[in-house]
Amino acid sequence: MKHPRTVDDVMTHAVVSARLDAPVKEIVQSMRRWGVSAVPVLSAEGRVVGVVSEADILVKVPGEDSVGSVTAGSLMSAPAVTVSRGATIAGAARLMGRGRLKRLPVVDEDGRPVGVVSRGDLLKVYLRSDAEVAEDVRHELLTHLIPEGDTALTVRVADGAVTLTGRLPESVSTDLALRLARAVPGVVDAAAEFTTA
Repeated sequence: MKHPRTVDDVMTHAVVSARLDAPVKEIVQSMRRWGVSAVPVLSAEGRVVGVVSEADILVKVPGEDSVGSVTAGSLMSAPAVTVSRGATIAGAARLMGRGRLKRLPVVDEDGRPVGVVSRGDLLKVYLRSDAEVAEDVRHELLTHLIPEGDTALTVRVADGAVTLTGRLPESVSTDLALRLARAVPGVVDAAAEFTTA
């Protein structure tokens, strides 16, 4: 994986969903068939209006006698927490953390599903090689902070931990350089040993 920045870079593009009137049995069959633990529920217009999870089914279905009459619309958690495909990986992770969610439906501008992003998808950025992470950090710093032609910057990465050394222009703070480095997907920590220009 190279240069992941947004949810679109890591999400699963296939979406398993349910209609509002889908019965419990159909939802469970879809979950089992596709190996997912939750499905977005779609309105008649195809917009995500809620999510049905395994927990929703286990907690809200009163018993076997009522399974045939319970639908996605009565089981779903609503409104659905969704994310746009252009959202940052860090932003999606914060959204999941706040809601204690395992996955988020990814929607287009009209609220229609275009994918699903899971915790596992977001963790893929930590599988990137140190060389890829170093290249991205160097690119960010040279693009946003370091004047063209001033390449007295060294970026070392070991197991996702970044160390910045070299010369930093007087107009640029070390804190800003570290913030930019830490924002690169796959960076777990950053430290700097700069000299000023």
